[in-house]
Amino acid sequence: MKFNYPLEVGNLDGLIIILFLLMLGPPILLAIGGIFASRKSHIKTAKILFISAGIYLLIGLGICGGLLGVF
Repeated sequence: MKFNYPLEVGNLDGLIIILFLLMLGPPILLAIGGIFASRKSHIKTAKILFISAGIYLLIGLGICGGLLGVF
């Protein structure tokens, strides 16, 4: 009788790329939005975008980085 191990998978490169995009994509977009908002003299909006980008990056590096640490 042959046992089948369903948890053994092959290539996980696509999953790692998706995790990196989830981890770094939104903070980069929020920071770019903050740069454009500061150029158009919307200082309060720019501060909010920069703070939310930092918070998202901190949480993303913690959660997604913890998941990538397993690989």
